[in-house]
Amino acid sequence: MKIAILASEGAPYCKSGGLGDVMEALPSALAKIKGNQVLLILPYYKKIKENPNYEVEDLGNFEVGVGWRQAYAGIMRLKGRTDGVEVWFVDSEYYFGARPGAIYGDIDDGERFAFFSKACLDAMAIHGWIPDVIQCNDWQTALVPTYLKAMYGHLFPTTRCMFTIHNIEYQGWAGSNFFDDVLYLPWEWRGCLDMNGAVNMMKAAIETADMVTTVSETYARELMYPYYAHGLDSVIANAAWKLTGITNGIDVKTFNPATDPALPANYDKETFIEGKAACKAALQKEVGLPVEPDIPLCVMVTRLAGHKGLDLLCYIARRLLWEEDVQLLILGTGEPHFEAFFRQLAEEFPDRVAAKITFDLGLAARIYAGGDIYLMPSKSEPCGLSQMNAMRYGTVPVVHATGGLRDTVPPADEHGEGGLGFTFQSYNGDDFLASLKRALHLYNEERENFRALQRRAMEQDFSWNKPAKRYMELFKQMLEN
Repeated sequence: MKIAILASEGAPYCKSGGLGDVMEALPSALAKIKGNQVLLILPYYKKIKENPNYEVEDLGNFEVGVGWRQAYAGIMRLKGRTDGVEVWFVDSEYYFGARPGAIYGDIDDGERFAFFSKACLDAMAIHGWIPDVIQCNDWQTALVPTYLKAMYGHLFPTTRCMFTIHNIEYQGWAGSNFFDDVLYLPWEWRGCLDMNGAVNMMKAAIETADMVTTVSETYARELMYPYYAHGLDSVIANAAWKLTGITNGIDVKTFNPATDPALPANYDKETFIEGKAACKAALQKEVGLPVEPDIPLCVMVTRLAGHKGLDLLCYIARRLLWEEDVQLLILGTGEPHFEAFFRQLAEEFPDRVAAKITFDLGLAARIYAGGDIYLMPSKSEPCGLSQMNAMRYGTVPVVHATGGLRDTVPPADEHGEGGLGFTFQSYNGDDFLASLKRALHLYNEERENFRALQRRAMEQDFSWNKPAKRYMELFKQMLEN
């Protein structure tokens, strides 16, 4: 099967969040399946263009219609990738190549990614790379299924399109004049893009794609409700017949405690007791906490943003520290008031709390390995990767049972049996604290059961093999219909 995957970011070339991780792992997993040809298309950002590690060849250039204008687009093919994935970069100095800084956040982001969506279709048509299936991701490529049906059907007569929602909060809104000034679609397609008198690109993708997926089974169900859908609940409900969830995997080669070069001691499920003890002691020393092997170390690696449940942690933090003999370690950057709170908390409890307000992948790996209990009280979480990373390293998660957290962390009982971690149902601080105290009780009073829970978590298959097979099932289903 010929599969084209279109996205605005993909590790290791460019990454701002979980989408980048998925776009590194999913194409590779699909390419390993016999008979597949996989093409990944990304923007040729300045940071990619100027990176000497990436050697490319020029496949030529063409003009892309952006409204009434014609914009230059070049296609650069990456050399040297060995996993069977072909990678193309869409080159445009104006939209991507000359812009420093973050890959999102420019005032013309809507126009940039409308250009990218058309350029991807034009490039495949020009080079004769006609896929059986196009898989596009989030609002930045949400125009692809609409363009495909409205303007490119004669070039891709049998191609089917899947649209994947990684986070519905970001939908690709634009003013009503965007339809005429930038999109230049036939008038009859205006209805699928119109929402509340403005243009909503994700709405159009949900309506025009042949299939819509999200990144976990629970999140697919949650999107039917206004609380989670950010205004698109009725649109999602109307498309329920073609909506399904596929829970993401993680890169089990990178996140592997047996081989991770960032760790002071490597270990596996047979040697994790000694290995994690060594990692914990080294981590406590690294972040300035007392080296106490029997005090539970609760950790969190996160963007310091409200939807990550930081308000709940702020609410319970002092109660937790007053009532329990525990250490707390936070790594991340984000909203200033959260950064300030954790800095102040570390000043108040210098022997109990460490706040590392920074971005450090090596330290993140050491936290996954050295922690005992991983905190993830997210208000909403389409899938979440950190909880799977933590379990991979034998750190027991305490999570809010929402989205992918519900799917990947079945609840254990008070003796650590029957699940992989501890969960709470209602989004409030008292329930979060109660679930955390259950984990602490198991650690303090039933250490062997706690270790059995750690081992069980480490034994889980969080690879991309199962999700990739599920994507293939859906691709075949689309082609049959």
